[in-house]
Amino acid sequence: EWKCKKHGAEYRRQWRKLHIGIDADTLQIRAICVTSNNVSDASMLCDLLEQLPPDEALKSLTGDGAYDTQPAYEAVIRRGAIPIIPPRKNARVRRGTVFEHRNAAIAVCRRLGRSIWKRWIGYHRRSLVETKMNCIKRLGERVMSRTFERQVNELHIRAAILNRFTELGRPQTAAVA
Repeated sequence: EWKCKKHGAEYRRQWRKLHIGIDADTLQIRAICVTSNNVSDASMLCDLLEQLPPDEALKSLTGDGAYDTQPAYEAVIRRGAIPIIPPRKNARVRRGTVFEHRNAAIAVCRRLGRSIWKRWIGYHRRSLVETKMNCIKRLGERVMSRTFERQVNELHIRAAILNRFTELGRPQTAAVA
């Protein structure tokens, strides 16, 4: 009580979560959402998909295990894409056409193993998002703005800068035998 009277109330710092969607072919950031730390990743998937033009075809959507929820699968199927989401370790087969890909992934993981499923389905493409997040951090670990709206704008500007850098050119890598 004395400390509060003397110095004022304590304000805890909050984390901001940055949810991004990138195009795996062009490496452009196509969708971005900023939330507080108490919002789940799967609940933001619909908002990310709404940022894409409705007439644009999606081949697939790759996400981590946090997206292994019914609303996430429904949103991906509604867009006509193939969900590439690893099932949880204790996942059980579910009924419904929404869970076709999930049930197939569960069967393959049980039969061949999780690492073989990841190589077979192309799950390694998800690392492109992790790389892009690292690039965003290179522009600054912290957001400088104080209000949430300005923080969102600041992160949108960072995404635009990275998109412009990507347009200017990216390294071409080749395997050496």
